Amino acid sequence: MQFVNGVSASEITGAEWVKSSASMGQGNCVELTRLPDGAVAVRNSRYPDGPALVYTAEEMTAFLAGARNSEFDHLTAA
Repeated sequence: MQFVNGVSASEITGAEWVKSSASMGQGNCVELTRLPDGAVAVRNSRYPDGPALVYTAEEMTAFLAGARNSEFDHLTAA
């Protein structure tokens, strides 16, 4: 089954959602799950039944590389 951006996260049955251990149980984080076609779905942990954004494996690889290189740090700076 192929999912599209904006799909209700509750429609992704059997998903094993993962969140960063850095969230420390505060509930303010994103959760990710791998989809059967290799794509990755991302949801807001505060709204587990809300919409999920779906990214290809290549898109996630590029994003994670950018995060490792601190390319997005300025987005969360106070």
